[in-house]
Amino acid sequence: MNWQQAIKGFQTYLRLERSLSVNSIEAYTRDIDKLAQFSVIDPENVIQPEKVTLAHLRKFLIWVNELGMLPTSQARILSGIKAFYKYMLMEDLIISDPSELLEAPKTQRKLPDTLSYDEINRIISVIDLSKPEGPRNKAIVEVLYSCGLRVSELTELKISNLYLDIEFIKVTGKGDKERLVPIGNAATKALKIWLDELRVHIAIKKGEEDMVFLNRRGSRLSRVYIFMLLKDLTALAGIHKNISPHTLRHSFATHLVEGGADLRAVQEMLGHESITTTEIYTHLDRDYLKSTINQYHPRS
Repeated sequence: MNWQQAIKGFQTYLRLERSLSVNSIEAYTRDIDKLAQFSVIDPENVIQPEKVTLAHLRKFLIWVNELGMLPTSQARILSGIKAFYKYMLMEDLIISDPSELLEAPKTQRKLPDTLSYDEINRIISVIDLSKPEGPRNKAIVEVLYSCGLRVSELTELKISNLYLDIEFIKVTGKGDKERLVPIGNAATKALKIWLDELRVHIAIKKGEEDMVFLNRRGSRLSRVYIFMLLKDLTALAGIHKNISPHTLRHSFATHLVEGGADLRAVQEMLGHESITTTEIYTHLDRDYLKSTINQYHPRS
């Protein structure tokens, strides 16, 4: 079996068995492509995918390290390789998994940037509601923060998945997995103003009738537009942080955890497959922890 055949089979497995998105499959493919490139560095000793050993993989990690890749990038590539050889083992294409004992490079877990509640209010306050797009942009920020959505989940949000009467929305996340997320009063109010008073006056393109957020031409908004919108609003609010739509998602989760929310509930709302991913939001600052102990510990 050559690398092209193995990668094609792996892509089919990721799509059909694991129901991953196109972007995720492309990311996994890039990781295995790097290993395939490494396998043909020596033309006289080309290593086929089923012949790769632990020693080969260790040399491969040394190679990508020498290319200048960050430990986080190396860890991601290793994750892709482990998934690839898990697939190979499941399909009986190999007898043993060469990646099983391969250790990932040590990485420092970088805590995500967050916004304070005051900073989020400042961002909302600089939105010019007199402009046609103002109420829509306010609804975008409110929904991102109120529901902790990924940017793709926001741009693909459908009117038919809004249950505002019971304060829930249905979101399609990674791997086309659906989840119900509560939506707060402020976000509900902003959404209703956008939908009932402004969106109704837009000439909507065919096929976009069910999309919540549209541009003035009646098409759904792009991920890039949401990024640029938040960059502009942050600058207007005088906030000097590297802000993206994901920052509002981080802030949503952090504020919930700081307020005492159960980590499993936060995991469910964020759509995280593993609780380990959600645990990064337990990075409460020392002052908060100290005040919590002083307030609640009987021997403080």
